[in-house]
Amino acid sequence: MAVARKIAYNVFVSSVSKVLSTALALVAIGFITRYLGKEGFGNYATVLAFLSFFAAISDLGLYHIATREISREGADEERILGNIFSIRLISSVAVFGISPLVVWFFSYSADVKIGIVIAAASFIFSSGYQILNGVFQKNLAMDRVAVGELAGKAVQVVTIILVVRANLGFNWIISALLLNMMVNFGIIYFLAKKYVRIRLRFDFDYWKSFLKESAPMGIAAIVTFVYFKMDTILLSVLKSSADVGIYNAAYKVLENITFFPGMIAGLVMPIMAHSIFANRGRFVDVADKTFKVFVILVVPLVIGTLFLADDVIRLIGGAGFAEAGVVLRILVFALAFIFFGQFFNTVLIVGNLQKKLMWMLGLAALLNVGLNLIFIPEFSYMAAACISVITEFTVVVLTAGLVARKLKYVPRMEKFSGVVFSGGLMAIGLRLMTGLNFFILAIASSAVYFVSLWIFKTISLSEITSLISKKGVQEYDELS
Repeated sequence: MAVARKIAYNVFVSSVSKVLSTALALVAIGFITRYLGKEGFGNYATVLAFLSFFAAISDLGLYHIATREISREGADEERILGNIFSIRLISSVAVFGISPLVVWFFSYSADVKIGIVIAAASFIFSSGYQILNGVFQKNLAMDRVAVGELAGKAVQVVTIILVVRANLGFNWIISALLLNMMVNFGIIYFLAKKYVRIRLRFDFDYWKSFLKESAPMGIAAIVTFVYFKMDTILLSVLKSSADVGIYNAAYKVLENITFFPGMIAGLVMPIMAHSIFANRGRFVDVADKTFKVFVILVVPLVIGTLFLADDVIRLIGGAGFAEAGVVLRILVFALAFIFFGQFFNTVLIVGNLQKKLMWMLGLAALLNVGLNLIFIPEFSYMAAACISVITEFTVVVLTAGLVARKLKYVPRMEKFSGVVFSGGLMAIGLRLMTGLNFFILAIASSAVYFVSLWIFKTISLSEITSLISKKGVQEYDELS
């Protein structure tokens, strides 16, 4: 299959699978919020924040650097993945072992502490399949990962529904996450064997050299956790579980959308890694079109959320989480900056500037924690939401500046006015259709936006699929 067609197929299947996974995740959140209430959902969010903490401290930068390395010409995939898989297995088992000691120092309830240990167990499986994702990225087969994740999410949602109906309690809700990760790992591991033989390797000299290279990204993962999830933990310590629940009812909606920038960046990362030094024109072409896709996705997300936030919260959490509507309107701007932060982070990684990236993220993390410690005690989740926006904006400014200075690249976008005009028509449509059913509003306003893009020829399907143009097909086919 030609590379351009393969990219288009991956984008389509991955997008459909991810949209379905997101829908299932929102269904799960709806059941959980109504079953647990504000305080219980706050405890649930606290457990998931610790899962992110475990992922951060054992990340070690393995995933991004492994993906980059196996995408290099002449890479020994079996050796790379065998060693990285071994490192990740040891680090995740170590995290599971120390998790009871970590939670001992917090004054959480017994249910929350047990839930955190269960989350640590689920990380053993999630960390394993995340490493294997690099195989699918390199082979332009992320559609298989998306389908595997969809299957795992379906199992989780069915389990949650059964738990709620049987009234089995908080930790059975957490156990559904463990089951999801086990299913994901099993499917991804089986599918990855088509591309590479996977077996544990213990080449300690290679471990040393690889970890030296990946350490900056590992530190960056910890730093990212600090400004991405520490607000939830600080809320759980400084305020009530109900405050955590309100904040995360809004945050979870956005969290389930962030797969878009990660998915797109994952698809183009091997291409940019191969071309950034070997073919500057190809790199700029792919990067500019990726940036344009991000802009086109961000505009309707922001406009739609500003108009429909209350309806979204009412649909997801019920009447008990009404306060989360204003939080969602604030956080959607953080989501917008996350898209562009992901873009510039990816460019820095493929440009071998992960050490510089670490320092940029470190500054953002210090800003985030400092502001949260100052303002959360008085302003609670409203402060956390505003500080998230400030932090993500800071990340974009710092990383964009670094890309411009070190890699001499500034994204350029044609027909930006068409995107702005289409967004304006979408906003007018939402204003005029106020009072209609939420689903009608969401579908009709999205149709207005994307039809407007097509009418004004702002973007075309051929432009998206040409992220790999004919000029680069042969060289990437040889690479893969």
